[in-house]
Amino acid sequence: MDNWQTASAAELGRDIAAGRRDPVELAEAFLYASAAHPYGARIYARLTPARARAEAEAARTRAKAGLRLGPLDGVPISWKDLFDTAGTVTEAGTALLEGRVPDRDARVLAAATAQGLVCLGKTHMTELAFSGLGLNPVTASPPNVNDPGLVSGGSSSGAATSVAFGLAPAGIGSDTGGSVRIPSAWNNLVGLKTTSGRLSLEGVVPLCESFDTVGPLCRTVEDCALLLAAMEGGRAADLRDTSLRGTRLAVLETTAFDDIEDAPAQAFENAVARLAAAGATVERLRHDPMDEAMALSPILFAPEAYGTWKEAIEAAPERMFPQILERFRGGAAVAAADFVAGWRRLRALRAGYLAATAGYGAVLVPTCPILPPNAARLETDGDYFKRANLLTLRNTRIGNLMGLCVLTLPTGVPATGLSLMAAPGTEEALLRLGAAAEAALA
Repeated sequence: MDNWQTASAAELGRDIAAGRRDPVELAEAFLYASAAHPYGARIYARLTPARARAEAEAARTRAKAGLRLGPLDGVPISWKDLFDTAGTVTEAGTALLEGRVPDRDARVLAAATAQGLVCLGKTHMTELAFSGLGLNPVTASPPNVNDPGLVSGGSSSGAATSVAFGLAPAGIGSDTGGSVRIPSAWNNLVGLKTTSGRLSLEGVVPLCESFDTVGPLCRTVEDCALLLAAMEGGRAADLRDTSLRGTRLAVLETTAFDDIEDAPAQAFENAVARLAAAGATVERLRHDPMDEAMALSPILFAPEAYGTWKEAIEAAPERMFPQILERFRGGAAVAAADFVAGWRRLRALRAGYLAATAGYGAVLVPTCPILPPNAARLETDGDYFKRANLLTLRNTRIGNLMGLCVLTLPTGVPATGLSLMAAPGTEEALLRLGAAAEAALA
């Protein structure tokens, strides 16, 4: 009973169901730990103690009456500060939205609340979610759990570190180009990028709505499955009796291994070897059109992001971190015709990729080709920031460009991850495969 800061959300839920844990005491413990932690203010933008206590009290009443709403009823979790929370400031990591208070919850937050989950608070994030590094000099930059001098990954930086530092059993983030998977990998967690459109974006502060997705950052694959179900009010994938035997996996050799550092490269190969030892058939796959798809990124991401935020940005550009401001403004020069043509070409490339990978249970890549960079240098060296950010998001962006669902798993080597990419809408099959892979990697 003394492992509450390292237990998975599912384990805590089972303890509540069995009467071994009290939801109110659990919420109070996390609230106290978060407020007292030396990095607490760098991880949480704000706690929501009144809401957490009220929701935990209701969960306690249901548990005593045998009327729990689901497996996570009474379990407290954190929410990235771009999910609207009724009556609570939601600023998306930017001074441009300072003091913004929505009047209703984001739909996924409302759905999770209806399943009995307890909202602990809102976590820090990259400014308007437009960087994979997790550096935010405007609000706060959460530290990396492996080394506080390194960045934690973004843009769901606080979501990841709230879990990694034991200040939440799980966190909810968003992923436009890697923002769930990068901080998960760099903080030794499991992260799920859902298929675009699978979870509602209503009440989620946007970056690029064509690519924005919602996803959990957790300790286990089981937690990812349960949180996905909670956020859409559905049933979780059945993870019993999973196995890698008879599964075909492909290592995507194009693009994903360019300029990769030794540690993530070796961790990836060792992880793949363990999957093969557990019964998977692993093949190497070249898919040269991926280079063309990757080259479309500057035509598709920045123009939509700048079009979404141009008015607010240009009204007060001095309030932004210069590197993020420059990234947004990079979309200003892209012609509308090029944007439309780029999307038409990407749809064709997606069809080609799905045809080439149809025979595989998942396609594997290193989640990130580099280890977390030094935070202080990123803040002062613009060229270092640009190169690091591009490399950080390079591999994860494959999943967004191809419209896939993707699961990142810890390799066992700190700050490195193994990504399993699967066809759109196949989260349940991916989670079953992920559970088998998780067991093999353990």
